[in-house]
Amino acid sequence: MDVLRPPLIRIGGRVYRKNLTQEQAFPHEEEDFYAGPSDCADEPCDAFVVEETERGFQCRVEVPSPLYKYIIGKKGETKKRLETETRTSISIPKPGVEGEIVITGQQRSGVISARTRIDVLLDSFRKKQPFTHFLSFALNQPAIQQKFLQFKEEVLEKCSKDHGVSSSLFQNPAKLHLTLGTLVLLNEQEIQKACDLLQRCKEDFADQITGGQPLTVEVAGVEYMNDDPAMTDVLYAKVHMKDGSDRLQMVADQLVERFVASGLMLKEWDRVKLHATVMNTLFRKDPTEERNNTMTGKSSFKERESFNGQNILKLFENFHFGEVQLDSVRLSQRFSSDASGYYATSGQL
Repeated sequence: MDVLRPPLIRIGGRVYRKNLTQEQAFPHEEEDFYAGPSDCADEPCDAFVVEETERGFQCRVEVPSPLYKYIIGKKGETKKRLETETRTSISIPKPGVEGEIVITGQQRSGVISARTRIDVLLDSFRKKQPFTHFLSFALNQPAIQQKFLQFKEEVLEKCSKDHGVSSSLFQNPAKLHLTLGTLVLLNEQEIQKACDLLQRCKEDFADQITGGQPLTVEVAGVEYMNDDPAMTDVLYAKVHMKDGSDRLQMVADQLVERFVASGLMLKEWDRVKLHATVMNTLFRKDPTEERNNTMTGKSSFKERESFNGQNILKLFENFHFGEVQLDSVRLSQRFSSDASGYYATSGQL
């Protein structure tokens, strides 16, 4: 199913969208979430190392410091409960200090049980963290920016009277881009792991697909991301290979597949939707809102004011933003800017 165009179902004279269901993520601050014995396997396994010491057994866990609070819980209750029920002692570094969590106990089974439950906690709360980085192709070349500003000027000139259309909806031209996927990287070690994986992707398949040469793409035409153009939240420019091949799609899909397999990225869709956001109602809510992609600001969805994009789609259906050569995939940092105005880059392929 095309997630951007969900099927419509007619029931009793009304029309309903059949959407994919996804878990709604809410921010958690030191929530006392605890996985009980029935929620995880406590049997010994080879997924981690348990060392024998003079006083019993111990296991070390590499955990980014922002996640410590989820193991501690409110007033330390989660940590105390873990220690009591598994008969272990759990040592956690001070807040903001990167290091290892050390589990010690007299019984090997108790150490394994505590480690397994901590893994369940970390996996649950990591999925609820806002993303910190994303893989992107930059589309902020001067010629593209110029055409984008022309597009913005003409839209405001011809469509400003349409419901909800205003200058605050438009992307920052210096940050025009294609987003391939988002990541939660919580410390320097995880950032380095992502950078290393990017380089392996270059060696394993990217150079073979591209022939070691930049990909020439055309940015032309606009499309919307819902089933009613009169109630548009996101309008994007379409991107395709100039030679008609699917090499850009292949690179994007294989990159995401590799990052998902590594555990650095969550799988969202079967294929990467190649698009460049040019208008987004999230930008209206807060001018300082990160103008990144359609995943930004999920929690404010109910507060978004849609705009009528019907005339824009009709008048600018074939608007040509220009050609661009894509020569690198960047690991871009959210809420950042470099000297060019684009997102700061932690690494690139």
